[in-house]
Amino acid sequence: MLYPLKFEPILKDKIWGGTKLSTLFGKHAETDKLGESWELSGYEGNESVVTNGILAGNNLTELIEIYMGELVGDKLFDEYGLSFPLLFKLIDANENLSIQVHPGDEVAAEHHNSYGKTEMWYVVDADKGAELIIGFSKDCTRDEYLDALDAGEVETLLQKVPVAKGDVFFIPAGLVHAIGKGVVVAEIQQSSDITYRIYDYKRVDDQGNERELHTEQALDVINFSAAKNPKTAYKIQPNEITSLVECDYFTTNMIHFDAAVTRNYGSLDTFVTYMCLEGNLIIEFSDEKTIVKKGDTVLIPACINELILIPETEATLLEVYVS
Repeated sequence: MLYPLKFEPILKDKIWGGTKLSTLFGKHAETDKLGESWELSGYEGNESVVTNGILAGNNLTELIEIYMGELVGDKLFDEYGLSFPLLFKLIDANENLSIQVHPGDEVAAEHHNSYGKTEMWYVVDADKGAELIIGFSKDCTRDEYLDALDAGEVETLLQKVPVAKGDVFFIPAGLVHAIGKGVVVAEIQQSSDITYRIYDYKRVDDQGNERELHTEQALDVINFSAAKNPKTAYKIQPNEITSLVECDYFTTNMIHFDAAVTRNYGSLDTFVTYMCLEGNLIIEFSDEKTIVKKGDTVLIPACINELILIPETEATLLEVYVS
């Protein structure tokens, strides 16, 4: 019988990474440049491995092959096969990330044999004065953009948004964006690693080389319209389900609770994923209990219709499933 599954995080050093994933979430890395923790991934070459229960040691792709619709949902298995459709990350920007854009499904399939990359961010932590870049501050033409890019002034066209813990941003394919220095986010995205880098502050790697830019590819996908109201508005309802983002690829809710919450997923034909961002809790299912701590990500198989979330301390979860 399937049960709530926990996984070993896949840790990624980045030129812009830091130490906050260790201090905030206990991600143990022998580096001070830990930029990303891939919490749940079926991406080829980066398949998450189960750490709890009788399935410990199996990776996500192996489990989909064995359990198929029981794990991911019949409709999703028919559509994606052995591919897991979403990728869950924690990201620590100790320095500014590159300014970038992602392609949608059509361009990604044509040029990369990949899915596109629509994503969202939940701000877990932010230094005072920290910012994100979210799209253009006003409508822009292709020529205006190229002129600014050539002059090294592309930032002057872009919208910088001050951020604080708890802010939410939806980043569809085609929206130019960047995570600024001092920001930690939980990222939920399509399972794709296709990024078109527009500007990288002329940084160099350990060999003194600047990272590759993708100017021409980016031109094919950039949305040059102003990004209006970039921050997602929501109001927390304690011990209730708070809707954050709903799009073609995923639905994300927040559960902020200090009392037991029963979740019934009988009407869904999909897996559900919890990212625990605050507190500790117990998932009670079929007389079994799964301990969940801050920083854990848990996959709830599609065959589980009902469970109870029991907080040991006040807790905050992101609840994600495919729409």
